Amino acid sequence: MIHQNGRKKLNMKPAHRRAVLRNQAIHLITYGHLVTTKARAKEVQRFAERLVTLARVGSDFNSIRRVKSLLPYKQEAITSLFKDVAPRYTNRQGGYTRIIPLGRRMSDTAVMARLEWVS
Repeated sequence: MIHQNGRKKLNMKPAHRRAVLRNQAIHLITYGHLVTTKARAKEVQRFAERLVTLARVGSDFNSIRRVKSLLPYKQEAITSLFKDVAPRYTNRQGGYTRIIPLGRRMSDTAVMARLEWVS
């Protein structure tokens, strides 16, 4: 039984899952949207909203350090997060992203979704 387990395993080992979530969050920050499966979109949504909450405080040393620990290998995405994305949500309590269902993928009928920032 899996009681009170807050995340999906996504059929991956922990290091692979962490890398996938980081890369998809970087894509979301860079391009503003992400098309993936619904389960992955939900997990990336949790991860990205945590990043925005950390970055909303401002670009002080501690918040930059904490975001770098979550996104260690893409400095351009961190800069974009602090300069472009986070200032839009300073007055918002949460819910920085939305998931739009796109139907099923033709090849394997996986449920697809689009993750994007709320305007």
